[in-house]
Amino acid sequence: MQTYTLEEVAKHATEESLWIVIDAKVYDITDFVDAHPGSNVVLTHRDVAGKDCTDQFYNLHRHEVLTRYSTLQIGTVQGQRATVKSPEAGDIRYIPYGEPTYLKPEIFASPYFTSGHIEFQKRLRKFLVEEVLPEAMEKEDSGELISKELMLRMGDVKLNHMRLGPGKHLHGALIFDYLKGEDFDVFHELIVHYEIGRLGTRAFQDGLLVGMVIGLPPLFLHAKDEIRDRVIDEVLSGRETLCLAMTEPFAGSDVAGIQTEAVLSDDGQYFEVSGVKQWITTSRISRYYSTAVKTKSGLMMLLIDTHFGGVTVQPTKTSYSSTAGTGRVTFDRVRVPVSHMLSEEGKGLKTILANTSHERWLMNCLTIGLARRVCEESLLWAKQRKVFGHHLIDEPVIRARLGRMFAAVESASAWNEAITYQMAKMDLAIKTEYLSGPIALSKYAITRMEFEVADEAVHIWGGRSLTQGGMGRLIETLQRTRAFSSILGGTESILSDLAVRRAIRHTPQDARLRGGHRYMGFTISEIFLISLLLVNAIAVLNEERFLSRIGWSSQHPGQYSQFSDPGYGVGQGQASGESVKVRLVNLISAIRTLLRIPLIAVNILVIAYELVLG
Repeated sequence: MQTYTLEEVAKHATEESLWIVIDAKVYDITDFVDAHPGSNVVLTHRDVAGKDCTDQFYNLHRHEVLTRYSTLQIGTVQGQRATVKSPEAGDIRYIPYGEPTYLKPEIFASPYFTSGHIEFQKRLRKFLVEEVLPEAMEKEDSGELISKELMLRMGDVKLNHMRLGPGKHLHGALIFDYLKGEDFDVFHELIVHYEIGRLGTRAFQDGLLVGMVIGLPPLFLHAKDEIRDRVIDEVLSGRETLCLAMTEPFAGSDVAGIQTEAVLSDDGQYFEVSGVKQWITTSRISRYYSTAVKTKSGLMMLLIDTHFGGVTVQPTKTSYSSTAGTGRVTFDRVRVPVSHMLSEEGKGLKTILANTSHERWLMNCLTIGLARRVCEESLLWAKQRKVFGHHLIDEPVIRARLGRMFAAVESASAWNEAITYQMAKMDLAIKTEYLSGPIALSKYAITRMEFEVADEAVHIWGGRSLTQGGMGRLIETLQRTRAFSSILGGTESILSDLAVRRAIRHTPQDARLRGGHRYMGFTISEIFLISLLLVNAIAVLNEERFLSRIGWSSQHPGQYSQFSDPGYGVGQGQASGESVKVRLVNLISAIRTLLRIPLIAVNILVIAYELVLG
């Protein structure tokens, strides 16, 4: 490619011939001037036209813009070299706190992630950036639903399978041409959700078959063999879609308040289902619904096929893009064969609880992925954005905001990884009993983290955090959609309540507070014991055997002198210490006389208490 001097570039500073330099590369933007989103005035300004405007460009644009318009480059600047490397799709560059530390293994060790996990993450990121992100960006803006082609493509590479975690559905598969499905573990699954979250397309993230991810597990556990195998194959391949139908207009997140009713027919062959489900993600593209219903015996899960008839779906307009496929589903006397039961009558709650814990955990992974991406973007933005003659990162208040963001996301990530490790070690029954509380509480905490990161990022990015598209796209997405995380999968109040109730349930019945209120560093019981020991010590002091030998006696021979008057206490010739000693000896004698019997009783009680309960 041809080289030019800066003087040669400066000769092209008019609308008829307009050149600029960015990072040692020469661009001819003559035909681009009128298409520039920021108007042609910016490009024809005297500080830009024909000049090296590297600082001005990176003050307002992402580096990816240069990649998009690479055809405009006509040469390089003589004697200069580009300093910014254009990243390849799927490249992982470790930005502190913007990426987890295990992605820099030469420095940081990890108890959970191996080199195999890192290689998997690189290949997954490349696939998502090249084949998912372009459609995600387009549909996020247009509101259109996910394409059939992408659904099938995700089925081909087993991405649909991976999002459900390790299991037999992955056995025999070869993931990204190197990873055996049998070796896929729960930390691989964490990486999958994390990377999808990093895309930063919040609505499309949900429209990317998240309904399948949270709606298919009950089929694995409880569906009849023929139905399970057929439906799972159809859904994982991308030929058909499925979602979870749980939330209702009246019940909201209160599972016990579900009103959709299933009545068993007289011949016992089918259930007749009637009711309404609201805010059902991907319901507009789904054929199958894993549906929570109530029967005369209690809650139950059913697999409802729209081919049964009587199912209608209406779009629900929410504050994020309609590409999520959110809708209201009405079941009008839908006849569902008993063979489509996903739990026994009255035992649906256990199935629901087992399923919701996994749903909440994957939401944590998605949230952390986007939050880390916002941390990365905010750090880089603060480094390259110049205001009032210096970079944002030079301001202590900006560094303080970044520090709060980093601390919040690191804490959330560490807790989520610790829970993930326990998930890998527990079977389903133990996991449902002992992890549902911690997962619920972690989702509450991670949602709070998301709010904090969003609030701090808004103050770093300013107006760009309120503008869709452009430099602050991710921050605008986070601050606009963060409330979804606090509602979907259970509201914060319900989750914190669930966690506390589980904690109470697992607290030993005989557990009691040890000790009591402390005063001056001692508990009340400790002060009592110390006082008792002092009284015991006084009570054993004998005047004749001990006190008189050290000069302490109530009958001291020199008690009165010629200068003292017994009627008026101590005289001028008497040492005051003698009178004090006499009084103390009398006090000790009184204690021994009056408290002997009560003291024996108190000592017996204390000794018995310490032997039995202490």
